[in-house]
Amino acid sequence: MTASTRAVELALTAAQAAADKLAKDLVILDVSERLALTDCFVLASADNERQVKAVLDEVEEKLRFVGVKPLRREGEREGRWVLLDFSEIVVHIQRTEEREFYDLERLWKDCPRVEFEDKDKARAMVGAGASATPTPSDADRAAGSW
Repeated sequence: MTASTRAVELALTAAQAAADKLAKDLVILDVSERLALTDCFVLASADNERQVKAVLDEVEEKLRFVGVKPLRREGEREGRWVLLDFSEIVVHIQRTEEREFYDLERLWKDCPRVEFEDKDKARAMVGAGASATPTPSDADRAAGSW
């Protein structure tokens, strides 16, 4: 069994909302094979408690816009690791230190990842003339390293 299409769409929406508030190291894990309670985890890192709160608010707002409210939330008062349970997905917003210490990716390493690309970052790169495929510089060509 893999994550439902709806769960993946919600996870992508949550990840984009987190990216909009400059969360880092965004990862979506398909945990549907391992857990009966949810299909996807969304993992996001934030630099400080204020950013954790901003990411939390943005994720809730974007998911509320598509008709989903969290069933519960944990850790909001401390602001170091907030968990939002939307049933089909669970969003973990962690301070960078907590993310490194608890290393959820390692705990769930057997679970497949859902591909996520920050749409705003991709648009900014295209708008700035950057391409997704690196091109050799004149120095690279001259050195024969391309």
